[in-house]
Amino acid sequence: MSIFRQYDIRGVADIDLKSEIIWSLGRALAEKLTELGEKGVFIGQDVRESSPRLSQALILGLEAGGIKTRALTPGPTPMLYFLCHKNPSDFESSSGIMITGSHNPAEYNGFKMVLAGKTIYGDEITALEALTKKYLSSAPTSFDKKLELRDHEDLYVNYLKENIRNLEGRLHVVVDAGNGAAGPLAIKSYEAIGAKVTPLFCDFDSTFPNHHPDPTVAENLAHLISKVKEVGADLGIAYDGDGDRIGAVTATGQVLYGDHLVLYFAREIIKDCPHPTIISEVKSSQVLFNELQRMGAKPIIWKTGHSLIKAKLKETKAELAGEMSGHIFFSHRYFGFDDAIYSGARLLEGILNNTPETLDQFLSTLPEVINTPELRVDCPDDKKFGVVDAFIKIAKERYPKDVLDIDGARIKLFNGWGLMRASNTQPVVVMRFEADSKENLKKVRDTFAEIIHSIDATLVVPTL
Repeated sequence: MSIFRQYDIRGVADIDLKSEIIWSLGRALAEKLTELGEKGVFIGQDVRESSPRLSQALILGLEAGGIKTRALTPGPTPMLYFLCHKNPSDFESSSGIMITGSHNPAEYNGFKMVLAGKTIYGDEITALEALTKKYLSSAPTSFDKKLELRDHEDLYVNYLKENIRNLEGRLHVVVDAGNGAAGPLAIKSYEAIGAKVTPLFCDFDSTFPNHHPDPTVAENLAHLISKVKEVGADLGIAYDGDGDRIGAVTATGQVLYGDHLVLYFAREIIKDCPHPTIISEVKSSQVLFNELQRMGAKPIIWKTGHSLIKAKLKETKAELAGEMSGHIFFSHRYFGFDDAIYSGARLLEGILNNTPETLDQFLSTLPEVINTPELRVDCPDDKKFGVVDAFIKIAKERYPKDVLDIDGARIKLFNGWGLMRASNTQPVVVMRFEADSKENLKKVRDTFAEIIHSIDATLVVPTL
C-alpha cells in the first residue's frame, strides 16, 4: 500500500484512505498497543473535511481490538503529543494517533502515531502495513459511529502559563495559522502568557482559501509580513496545517528559517546549560553549526525527518533539535516533541529576555552567506531514490573527502556547499545551495545541475 511512508501514513483521502483500510489500520494498531501494555489511546484530528470519517473508522477498529479511545476536538498535532505526556485526570495513556494531512494539499490526509510514548517510523510502519493487510478481510461494511469529542486545551494553556515567562503585554505578535488546526489554541496560549495577538486566518477552513499552510514556502508568508508591518507588531508567527512546524518573520519582514530559530533558541538555552548538545539536519546552513561551536555548544548534523531527528534527540539526550522545515524539538524545559505553539512561546520569551535587541538585530549579527530556500524538483516516488543513489556515487568519485552522505549528498564546494536528497513525503528531490558569493552559489548550483542531468536529463534544476 503506497500510503505507508517513512514517517507516517498518508494519501489522498477519498482514493487511498478508504474506511475499510482505516478500520483495519485501527485493528492493527490495537494489536500493537496491546503488545506494548497500553489500554487506551488519544485520537486527534485536524480540520480537513475527511478527518471525521477517518476518525470514526479508526476508532471502530481500535475498539474492536479492545482498546479504549479518547477522541479530541479538532486541533493541532502537538496538543495530542502533549496529552500523551500530561494526561487528563480521567484518561491515562502515553499513546496517541493524529489524523492529519500536515502540509499536504487539502485532498490529502493521514496518520501520525505515538505508541507507548514513542513515535513510530521506518520499519515499524512497514510492520504495521503487514498487520493492516491481515485484518482487511475482516473489515465491516458500515463505519457509522457517534463520537464524543473532548476538549483539553485548558490543560495545555495552563502548562504554558506556569512554564513560560509572563510577557506583561510588552510584545505584539501576528499569528497566521493558514486556516489550519493551530489558530485558536495559539491565540489562547499567547494571550495567556501576556502577549498582544493579532490573528490572521485563524478560523478553521479545510479548503485553505487564503494560502496553503506551509511556512517553508516564501509566498505563504506574504500575508503575514504585510500584516506585521501594517499593525507594527514585533514579529509574526506562522504554522503548517497541523501546528507542529513554525515559521517566523521579523518586524521588518525578514524571514527566520528553521536554522535561524535553532540558533536563536540555542543562545537562550546556553544561559542555563553552558555546553548543550544541539541537533540540526543536512539542509541547515553551515553558519548554524559554526556559530554553535563558537558559542560552546556541541552541534550534531543529522538526517532530515521529524521522526529521525526526534529519535536522535532521545539517543543523544540533546537539549534542542530543529529542522529547516520548522520542526523544533525542546528537551530543555519541555518534552522533546515538535510543537510550533510552544516554540512560538519560547521565541516570545527569548525576545523579552533580550530586550532591547530585536529579531532583526539578531539576524544582523550572523555571518553573511548567500543561500537558497529548499528547492523541490518533481521526481516520481518510484524513481527519486535511484536518482539520489546515482548522484551520491558520482559525487563520492569526484569529491571523495567533501561528501557527507548520511542523507543524500551534502558536498563542500566553492566556499559553500550543496545538498541533494530524496523527500520521504513527496514525489520530489530536494536541493539547497549556500556559498559566500553569488558567483560561487551559481557554481555550486551548476555543478549539481551537471551531475543531475548526466543521470536524468528530464529533471529541471531551478536557476538562481
